[in-house]
Amino acid sequence: MAKFAFFLAAVTLLLGLQVTSGNPAIATGYDPMGICIENCAQCKKMLGPWFEGQLCADTCIKFKGKLIPDCEDLGSISPFLNKL
Repeated sequence: MAKFAFFLAAVTLLLGLQVTSGNPAIATGYDPMGICIENCAQCKKMLGPWFEGQLCADTCIKFKGKLIPDCEDLGSISPFLNKL
């Protein structure tokens, strides 16, 4: 009976390890401000003179990376667009 209990515990442990997935954001030290500023730079590259990259980066610093821009989401980048 003890061998069966050990076997069952070992199998449960191994199956549990296979199902568990690691979060790369935690493993790599997720830095929202760094990601925010990188996204500002990417949007500036994509949109050129229509995008106010400096204003975007300043906003990242002001809000500590809580408002991360997504270049493909007009709502998140609209404050940084200009009409030229």
